[in-house]
Amino acid sequence: MKPVRIIIRSIRDSFKNIIRNFSLSLAAILCATITLMLVSVSMIFGANVNQITEKVESELNIVVYMTKVTCKKDNSSCNVEEEEEKIRTNFESELEKLDLIDSYTLKTKEEWKEEMSKYNNSYKEMFEYLGEDNPLVDSYTIKVKDAKSLTDVAKFINSINGVHQTKYGEGMVEGIISAFDIIKIVSFGIVVALVLVTAFLISNTIKLTIFSRRSEIEIMRLVGASNASIKMPFLFEGFLLGFLGSIIPIFVTIYGYIVLYFKLDGKIVSEMVGLINPFNFIFAVSACLLIIGTVVGMFGSIRAVRKYLKI
Repeated sequence: MKPVRIIIRSIRDSFKNIIRNFSLSLAAILCATITLMLVSVSMIFGANVNQITEKVESELNIVVYMTKVTCKKDNSSCNVEEEEEKIRTNFESELEKLDLIDSYTLKTKEEWKEEMSKYNNSYKEMFEYLGEDNPLVDSYTIKVKDAKSLTDVAKFINSINGVHQTKYGEGMVEGIISAFDIIKIVSFGIVVALVLVTAFLISNTIKLTIFSRRSEIEIMRLVGASNASIKMPFLFEGFLLGFLGSIIPIFVTIYGYIVLYFKLDGKIVSEMVGLINPFNFIFAVSACLLIIGTVVGMFGSIRAVRKYLKI
């Protein structure tokens, strides 16, 4: 039961110490609040940037146009539909061999003809004039698992028999992917840097509050208090300071992001540039803020007591 009594007494003493040294405690809480607000903004910004880049990358597809099949008039054994079916079967069997491909969708020349006829009357009149002769070709829209493999997949597809042309925005796509990689690295770096700055500021502020009470710790040592019984109140005090400093950032994060999300209808410019749904995401960010505040608070307290006061 002795450990339980020590813990209860330590929690009680930590509350007393915060009230007794209110000005320094308030400084530590404000420091934690300001820095955790910055961390919250950077985490939300970084997560949304990452989602937007992933969504844009997922829309980078390869469009493949198949070779048009024609038969000579004197070749009675040639059947256009059968030849086209053979080309499609061979093409799809080759695609199945490539693990980099996520999915593919076929749009036949007849589907193109029907879609274009509905889109514009001029096209409809042209196809009626041509009769059964369809100048269009079959096409495939191919989605890859990783946007970085677009160029390699396109080269592989071009080598397949029956492929006339591939389009995927070559030249431009590579630049977009490189830009997105830089954006991801920068946003992640900002989050990490702010977390480290937050840890440094909170830790040092709490160390100052403890250092100002070094005479109190010396007295506790002189009366025979153990290291554990001396450290424990400061451990809980650091936890409480970090916890109190994270309350306002958590409240602002939850309320502010939900209001922003619904005010913008979940998007910034278009559906392509959409915000992350606040539910679950915003509570995960809040949990991170709470963990950062409390862990850093405890770490700063223990470090100050152990290293600076030589206990």
